[in-house]
Amino acid sequence: MKFGGTSVADIDRIRNVARHVKREVDAGHEVAVVVSAMSGKTNELVGWAREAAPLHDTREYDVVVASGEQVTAGLLAIVLEGMGVNARSWQGWQLPILTSNVHGSARIEGIDGDELVKRFKELKQVAVVAGFQGMHKETGRITTLGRGGSDTSAVAIAAAIKADRCDIYTDVDGVYTTDPRVVPRARRMEKIAFEEMLEMASLGAKIMHVRSIELAMVHNVRVFVRSSFVKPEDIDPFSNHPPGTLICDESEIMEQQVVTGIAFSKDEAQISIRNVPDKPGVAAAIFGPLAESSINVDMIVQNVSPDGATTDLTFTVPASEYDRANAVLVKAKGAIGFDHIDSSTDVAKVSVIGIGMRSHAGVAAQAFKALAERQINIRAITTSEIKFSILIDAAYTELAVRTLHSLYGLDK
Repeated sequence: MKFGGTSVADIDRIRNVARHVKREVDAGHEVAVVVSAMSGKTNELVGWAREAAPLHDTREYDVVVASGEQVTAGLLAIVLEGMGVNARSWQGWQLPILTSNVHGSARIEGIDGDELVKRFKELKQVAVVAGFQGMHKETGRITTLGRGGSDTSAVAIAAAIKADRCDIYTDVDGVYTTDPRVVPRARRMEKIAFEEMLEMASLGAKIMHVRSIELAMVHNVRVFVRSSFVKPEDIDPFSNHPPGTLICDESEIMEQQVVTGIAFSKDEAQISIRNVPDKPGVAAAIFGPLAESSINVDMIVQNVSPDGATTDLTFTVPASEYDRANAVLVKAKGAIGFDHIDSSTDVAKVSVIGIGMRSHAGVAAQAFKALAERQINIRAITTSEIKFSILIDAAYTELAVRTLHSLYGLDK
């Protein structure tokens, strides 16, 4: 069971979390719980570290920010003990969760779950584990896992102890076909395949972090997204279908729709490089410097001019990297040899996702026709086996999402 920051924001909410845990224990389950820092705490700790010194040592930064989860784990264990549940808190280094040495965004390399399993069997003890943190074996230093770290911790621990399921408790009651704030008729899905969830998360859906889904997919950890704000007493612990969404292998999904969901992101910027010499090595001259500056390039479209001598190259970068990407390209102008750069930040990426696309032709063509009827111009297109993305003017995002959501029958 994993609980995020809003679920453990204060002592009352921690008591609510404890009741959820007790419900599962009373139903006869062996339970490990992973907790995040209380809502807003990590930002406060990061602020203090920056205030202490703008260029601080990342090893000490990790020591500071990892303390948020330590507080929550201890408090939850105290509350559980008070409710008559045998519980013990664990920090990342105590298990240990072994990680790489990249402080601030370490990757998990191994977890020893034997002691947790032993205590489940012998003491019926609940393990309350501080998420987001681990330890680098060689140095013995505390590390943190970066954004979405507690989700990643939870899935990794579930894999290590061979859990039946990893329940991610959040402030929504599952994964929806698209954002319900944009499309009120969006539906909660019963099940979604790992690959589809990976695409949804990487293309704008904020429910789970990409790294945690990758990990779940590699280790085949069934992940159940559910709400922590449903009263524990209102949930039947023996029910096979509590409200939520199961993220699982596609073999578990009997009826596969062609399209599963629509994701969108307004965090996009478009850069067009005009009149580039059309010769070998030009793409490398453009994208090499961007890669060296760790700027992620997404959609790429190349147009060849009638004379065959020059070409236009259009691509997208995250909006936050827009200024940096422009600066890198201007610096590399001599090597690239372009005429000028046109760019735009008022664009959005809308993506249509579904494993069913593998065996159905014409799915994208339907979308292009429906958007044309709505006078929505498409600036760029990218496709893969189970998704296609289109770049449009940001002003048309909601209209495009609603149009596509209806087109593929997701309203029903």
